[in-house]
Amino acid sequence: MDVEELESLPAKELHDRAVRYAVRHGDLGFLWDLLKVIPAAEAASGNSDETANDLSRVSALLSDAIGAGEGELGDALRPVYVDYLSKHPDA
Repeated sequence: MDVEELESLPAKELHDRAVRYAVRHGDLGFLWDLLKVIPAAEAASGNSDETANDLSRVSALLSDAIGAGEGELGDALRPVYVDYLSKHPDA
């Protein structure tokens, strides 16, 4: 899929494709990058309380990464998923 096609997908589908591909291919770099941007995405989506929790609890970040494709958080992370998926067209 090209970037334009990826941009048309819902955030949940982008998340699921990107995370599934990264897990299947052992791409810990992408998963780590996702974990690092989740606190900023939480803040951008208006969840500043969640930002503080995410920064203090690694387990919360891991949980967030698995479920970070829904709602406002999923929408805030769309650019991360589109960028990753555009670099891995077989995802």
